[in-house]
Amino acid sequence: MKYLIYLLIVLLLLCLAPMPYGYYVFVRWGAMVLFAMMAYNYWEKNKNLSIVFVGLALLFQPFMKVALGRTIWNVVDVLVAISLIFIVMKRHRE
Repeated sequence: MKYLIYLLIVLLLLCLAPMPYGYYVFVRWGAMVLFAMMAYNYWEKNKNLSIVFVGLALLFQPFMKVALGRTIWNVVDVLVAISLIFIVMKRHRE
């Protein structure tokens, strides 16, 4: 799971570059699935974090596009990537 999180971090940061629209759809699918898996895995350990992951899965879901604009999506992608880095680092210390 740790390597999938690293992959998602890289994919989110690559969203800052001009990519074809299909790439962003791919990232949305991957993020939604991974955040749903993380919400399930964290449910017993940390319910608050699990609820955050459910919210992120809903934000990134590809079925109903959330129109935030490119600039705001870039900020969201960077903030989520940084948060995932901190989560992985904290998990590694435990």
